Amino acid sequence: MQQLVEISEEVSAALDAGDAVVALETTLVAHGFPAPDGVQVGLASEAAVRDAGAVPATIGVLDGGIRVGLEPSELERFTSAARKTGPRDLAACAVQGAVGATTVGGALAVAAWVGIPFLGTGGIGGVHRGFPSPPDVSADLPALARTQALVVSSGVKSLLDVPATAELLETLAVPVLGFRTDTLPLFYSAEGGPAVPQRVDDAAEAARIAAAHWELGGAGLLLANPPPQSLDVEALIEAAVSEAASTGVSGQAVTPFVLSFLHDRSEGRTREVNRALIVENARLAGETAVAFAAL
Repeated sequence: MQQLVEISEEVSAALDAGDAVVALETTLVAHGFPAPDGVQVGLASEAAVRDAGAVPATIGVLDGGIRVGLEPSELERFTSAARKTGPRDLAACAVQGAVGATTVGGALAVAAWVGIPFLGTGGIGGVHRGFPSPPDVSADLPALARTQALVVSSGVKSLLDVPATAELLETLAVPVLGFRTDTLPLFYSAEGGPAVPQRVDDAAEAARIAAAHWELGGAGLLLANPPPQSLDVEALIEAAVSEAASTGVSGQAVTPFVLSFLHDRSEGRTREVNRALIVENARLAGETAVAFAAL
C-alpha cells in the first residue's frame, strides 16, 4: 500500500523547522460555494495565512492518499462530486481512491496526526436544530474535544442550534474564546449568540491561553471571530431548514442545501459574507500560529 498520509515539501519543511503552520479544510471548497468560487475562496484563505506569516496546509484526500498541502491544480479537483469526509470516512475514502473533501473534524484528525495545532474555517458543526429528533450532532465537536488544536471560526454554522452547541462545548470542556467580542457569533451575524466564557483582544493572548490549556492536558479550543460584515438572515435560515426537512434532505446534505438556499434567496449577500469571514478566520489562525511559534 502506498504511503497513506502525504505531506507537501513546504509543509514538511515548516514543521521540521518549528515554523507556524495552519490547517485548512476542503469541504468549503467543494460544497460551500458554487464552482469556481470555492477554489477562489480556498486560494484566498491560503494567501491570508501566508500574509500572516504562516504556512497553509490545506487537507484533502486524493489519488489514494490523504494530502497535507495542496497545489492550486489539485484544489480544483474538489468539486461538488467530492465526498464529504469526516474522521470516520478518511480511511475508506483513501483506500477507495475517492476525492475526499475534509470537514473540520476530518481535517482536525489529520492535522493532529501530522502535528499542526491550528485550523481556520468558516464555522464549526454542532447540534442540529430539532435535536434529539433527528439525533444529529456533528463529528466536529468530538474531534475538537479530543484534539490539541485551536480552531478559528465565526462561531457555529448558523443552520444549527447555537445555544445547544455552546452548552455541549462546555460539557466537552472545550474553551470558547471570543475574539474582541463578548458573545458567540452566529456565523453570518456578529451578534445575537450566547455569551462566551472568555474574551481575548489579540492573537498573542489567544496563543498563550492555548499553550497553557495544552500544558494542563486540555484538548481543543474554539476562537470565535465575528464576521467582518454582519448580516441577519435568521428568517431565511428557518425557511431553508424547513424546506430541507419537507423535501427529505438530511445528514451531510443539509449544509450544502441550506447554503445554496441562502445564497439564492439573499441574492448573493450570504455568499459574500461567507467568503469574507472564511478568509479573515484563516488570517487570524495564521496570526495566532505565528504568535504561538514565538512563545
